[in-house]
Amino acid sequence: MANEVGQTNSAIIGLSHVRAIAPYVGGKPISEVAREFGLDEAKIVKLASNENPLGMPDSAKKAMAKAAEDLGRYPDSNGFELKNALAKKFNVPVEWITLGNGSNDILELTARAVAQEGDEVVFSKHAFAVYPLATQAVGGQAIEVPATPEYGHDLAAMQKAITAKTRLVFVANPNNPTGTFLTAAEIAAFLAKVPSHVVVVIDEAYNEFLTPEQQYDAIAWVRQYPNVIVSRSFSKAYGLAGLRIGYGIAQNNITDLLNRIRQPFNVNSLAQAAAIAALADVEFLKKCYELNRAGYAQLTQAFNQMGLKYLPSSGNFVLVKVGDTPNAGATVNLELLKAGVIVRPVGNYGLPEWLRISIGLPQENEAFIVALKKILNQ
Repeated sequence: MANEVGQTNSAIIGLSHVRAIAPYVGGKPISEVAREFGLDEAKIVKLASNENPLGMPDSAKKAMAKAAEDLGRYPDSNGFELKNALAKKFNVPVEWITLGNGSNDILELTARAVAQEGDEVVFSKHAFAVYPLATQAVGGQAIEVPATPEYGHDLAAMQKAITAKTRLVFVANPNNPTGTFLTAAEIAAFLAKVPSHVVVVIDEAYNEFLTPEQQYDAIAWVRQYPNVIVSRSFSKAYGLAGLRIGYGIAQNNITDLLNRIRQPFNVNSLAQAAAIAALADVEFLKKCYELNRAGYAQLTQAFNQMGLKYLPSSGNFVLVKVGDTPNAGATVNLELLKAGVIVRPVGNYGLPEWLRISIGLPQENEAFIVALKKILNQ
């Protein structure tokens, strides 16, 4: 017998913990906003997804063009050249590196490799949305630890939350979407207390935006602890978001597991070629860093003038509070969309009064500032 939508009645298909997952929703694409609000795509400013406002470096474009000549063949499944470039940069064995289809791939592979139904996975409140998604996907139990009063990771509380059932801990530094930063001393003290049966992912997707004073050697912890994996991305500072490429660095006992379950060709040929070129492009990275610092100053100065609260950020974005009502973020976000400015509401992170603003080009930042002032003054 057919139901109202013309389908025959049948048993529920799929695992309950998978059906319970709320799919990840990224920042709205420019084309979607143009269609929805009848706007000119060329005039829309997107500051929603922490993308590099300079786009892809020319060095990567040239490398891609050369690689495109041989796209009739499969990519190098082992990523020999890129792995060797990373191994040389970080002075680690090639066998310690896993390539991922974005750093999200590394996070999800790690969850699949070490946790299963009933196991506990620990992470902070207001931390990256993929952590609970990766946990749900394997049927694990998410242990969300309350954040500090400054919206950052409370590592002492996270350490206390670890039990005999804990298999994985996610630590984001800097954290998305809050931009909060943990010092090397704080992380080192935490790692020293984590039991050896618990894998710790240090998610450093925004590492390249840290100031010289903040920089630390996370790879030293990989050498010291067989249960630590550092995850990084080419999407942000290196400008390769559309190519989806990231990597993890860990000792053989972890990388061996990840390579057993990753897709054989999870990183395409163009991405590998572009990443090799971008990794060597020191001048582009320096330009991105300087642009980001200037943009951060531009945005925060405007927030100070408007009397808005914001969180000090160590990434390429700023979290700003745009009202005191529970729907303030959604309300202001809608008005910004109508004005052709795309930012990121963070109600799904438990921060409904806040918006996350990616740092763009000076004129993009200014367009957002002008639009925000107009909206808040209405």
